[in-house]
Amino acid sequence: MRDPEELSSNLTSLETPHHHQSKETIVPVIAIIGAGPGLGAAVARRFGREGFSIALISRNQSKLDSMAAELTAAGFTVSGYAADVRVPAALEDALARAAAELGPISTLQYSPLPSRDYLKPVLEMTPELALEALQFSALGLIHAVRTVLPAMRQAGSGSIILINGGTSVKARADFAGTSVAFPAESAYGEMLHDALEGEGVRVSQLVIPGGIPQLQLVNGIDGVADRIWDLHAVAGPFRTMLIPLEDGRE
Repeated sequence: MRDPEELSSNLTSLETPHHHQSKETIVPVIAIIGAGPGLGAAVARRFGREGFSIALISRNQSKLDSMAAELTAAGFTVSGYAADVRVPAALEDALARAAAELGPISTLQYSPLPSRDYLKPVLEMTPELALEALQFSALGLIHAVRTVLPAMRQAGSGSIILINGGTSVKARADFAGTSVAFPAESAYGEMLHDALEGEGVRVSQLVIPGGIPQLQLVNGIDGVADRIWDLHAVAGPFRTMLIPLEDGRE
């Protein structure tokens, strides 16, 4: 008859204050890939206010350092990790270093700003340019997801958020590179959304059909960051349009 008692004492030992404390000290971490002074900084502030530590990832370390310094001065826990999304080893290394220093990444925002080269007319599209656009958008996302997803699945929670322009929904002959690459990124994201739905890991996409300053949104960039927070916090459909596609000025 000692088994129930042993079970009871084991359960009691699991419920000591020490164990509760260790659970509470796990700080969520957002990694923002393509972090810049506009949307990236706004999202960092929004998630930072919710208690997240922030990993900023983009190509230029000195820009990351100045962004991190501003956000740290505002009271947030932030580090910058330079990586080019077209270089898988660099991107994976940046995410691994962020997880080692800040903790497991619980939210991934994939929002690198495409090169102007990807916004050329379709008749100027070369295979090389198409491949680079795909590396930048779709393949970069796949490498990033495969780096952070195991920890999310193990935790049974997390979110992956894609930020794309209107060409992810409707091709435009004058924006040939993103019109090829964004739909590939979207397709991967949507499949992930469906595959992970039962595991507590949310995958979503916010489509912003145009440059944020030109869209003249009521709450500006902070309003967009609020929408991104909502995508993280509440399970929903894969795709959300920030505004109707036809209202965009992309």
